[in-house]
Amino acid sequence: MNEVEGSRSGLALAEDRLSWIFGSSRSGSTWLLRMLNEFEGVVGIDDPHLGHHLGVWRPIPLAWATATEPPELTTLLDLKAKEPDYFFSQRYREGWWEPLRALIRARFEAQAADEGLAGPRTYVVKEPGSQAAPLLTELFPCSKLIFLLRDGRDVVDSWLSGYQAGSWAIPGGAFAVSAEGRLPLIRWLAAVWVHRSHAVRRAFDACAEGDRLLVRYEDLRERTAEVLEAICSMLGLEARRAAEVAERHRFERVPASVRGPRQKVRAASPGSWREHLAPREQAVLQAVLGDALEEFGYELEPTRRMIAAVS
Repeated sequence: MNEVEGSRSGLALAEDRLSWIFGSSRSGSTWLLRMLNEFEGVVGIDDPHLGHHLGVWRPIPLAWATATEPPELTTLLDLKAKEPDYFFSQRYREGWWEPLRALIRARFEAQAADEGLAGPRTYVVKEPGSQAAPLLTELFPCSKLIFLLRDGRDVVDSWLSGYQAGSWAIPGGAFAVSAEGRLPLIRWLAAVWVHRSHAVRRAFDACAEGDRLLVRYEDLRERTAEVLEAICSMLGLEARRAAEVAERHRFERVPASVRGPRQKVRAASPGSWREHLAPREQAVLQAVLGDALEEFGYELEPTRRMIAAVS
């Protein structure tokens, strides 16, 4: 084996060195990945969108504005699993399972090689399409999982800011929502949070205890260095620099010119949905999130009891 081949062989993705950041987008995952990227040996893969290809939403979001009743959110993968002509049909799983694993591995290894890295690597994948978390962790059963959980009300509030003219999200496919479209959009975004949170929990429960970690955004914001140390410990990274990295990436250090409304780095203020959403919007939001908020450890506000009066 020559020197080049030896260098590239060190990039081979060992499954126990593959880690996923799953949860809902707008939960601080970009911030977390940027911090982890500072540790030696980490290949950070930011938003490959595997889950958006493997977990296409059904019905489409338009249904939340046009359906006679709020629909139940699911994915094409779940709906079509038993249909033989569907590409990812369970009937032909043996035909696509290993090729799909090989494709994902090769794609991640290619990115590491393109970055000029050598030697053993720890691959940390921030996957926004977390509705596919059960499939991805089943594909790589020895991989590790970080469940990044944030209050669904703050997640929806943050996404609503992205659906405004001139926001950071517009070039990526978002749109400026009309006044009449805000409530349907709130219902849709809330349904996505519930579905993704349940999907990630299923994947989390299937992981070995030492290969999984539940991280609440609220704890990461308040005790950044401590939580970062726990993550490094699970990933096998040297944690002694956690405090230094956490300090360098504090929200308050982000230049004021690139944070705030319509910016990707927005507010980092848990509970700010109370200030940004009208009472009717708060009530509708909590009605959709319903028991899922309490299930994941968040308290409901009295506005939930107002839903009958405003719906």
